Amino acid sequence: MTVLSFLRSSFVLASIISGFGQTPKPPMPAGGSGSPNPNVPTRPPSTFPTTNPNSTTMPDPNAIQRPILLVGKVMMDDGQPPPDSVTVQLVCRASPRGIAYTDSKGGFSADLSSRTNNGVMMDATESWGGSMANPGSSGSRSGLGSGMSERDLMGCSLQASLPGFRSDQVNLNSHRSMDNPDVGTIILHRLGNVEGLTISATSRMAPKDAQKAFEKGRNEFKKEKLENAQKELEKAVASYPKYAAAWFQLGRVQEERKDEESARKSYAQSLAADSKFVSPLLSLAAMSMREQKWQEAADYTSRLLQLNPVDFPQAWYFNSVANYYLKNMDVAEKSAREGISRDTVHQYAKMNQVLGIVLAQKQDFTGAVEQLKAYLRYAPAAPDADQVKRQIADVEKFIAAPEAAAKR
Repeated sequence: MTVLSFLRSSFVLASIISGFGQTPKPPMPAGGSGSPNPNVPTRPPSTFPTTNPNSTTMPDPNAIQRPILLVGKVMMDDGQPPPDSVTVQLVCRASPRGIAYTDSKGGFSADLSSRTNNGVMMDATESWGGSMANPGSSGSRSGLGSGMSERDLMGCSLQASLPGFRSDQVNLNSHRSMDNPDVGTIILHRLGNVEGLTISATSRMAPKDAQKAFEKGRNEFKKEKLENAQKELEKAVASYPKYAAAWFQLGRVQEERKDEESARKSYAQSLAADSKFVSPLLSLAAMSMREQKWQEAADYTSRLLQLNPVDFPQAWYFNSVANYYLKNMDVAEKSAREGISRDTVHQYAKMNQVLGIVLAQKQDFTGAVEQLKAYLRYAPAAPDADQVKRQIADVEKFIAAPEAAAKR
């Protein structure tokens, strides 16, 4: 085996881009893929006690799942409601989960004890806890699973998620099910060094009929009624051709329907309507990554990161991978390091793997091992974990005895 043969093996390169375009799924129960937990009986054995209908024993009030309702508002720091819908997130142990969307006036409501997710999608700031989120997807259903209890709220807070803005936080430590559900107003503060946003200034200028069609189309999309959603969104952009948010949403629907050519055109129309609206840039970059059009991916992500270098670690990841394949190793290293510094919850652990491979190409083997180990630490259940372990072992042998490793 030559010194750098592990770098050139096909599984290393394929593992960087594996999974682009697939929909991430939340972690499965302990029983495996879709199966019930084997440690939990599917039916009670005959020795379990049964309820006596004549018993006078009252049920334990602590065992009753009471609704945990939250209502409030999200407002911009200029006193106006957001021009487009904003995701409200519950943050527990540094892990954010979307629980509600704001309406046209900035209002929101959520039932944390509900077992449903109410159509809330995972956005760019969320992760699947300890698992590695898929960087090539445009969003996925995420919910609270079996619902939450009062005890689960310990250490949790509420915030609004909008790239380009910093959100106030509402502490929920002492919130109880019987409390007033109104948590007040969450203020979004504009970041001074960010131009690119995921809300478009053109949304406020849209006529009422276009706004109505847009809202209806978006709601149909949440319900996965894609044909109805497309019809409504086409009405919105026909009524107001500069409706950047509606063009973007139309592109998402078309992409979901596997009409990628039309989706690209809709994303391009969205950018033409509002050049600082970054959402279509990220979608176009993801499409380019899936198609392995590296120069396109590098161009789209470079443009996005010039507008907003703060809120999109996945754009740094895309940019790093694209430049790796374009053999721009210095740019690939810089983008990976910047992305890692922005990705504080290690949602895109693949960046550590990419950086490790880049460093190995540059013959910084100690740094390569450090980053590959970091990848396994943040994504221990990654599908390529065993392969990465073998890569680490090969490089460590070379570091310990380079001449012997080179001959072997």
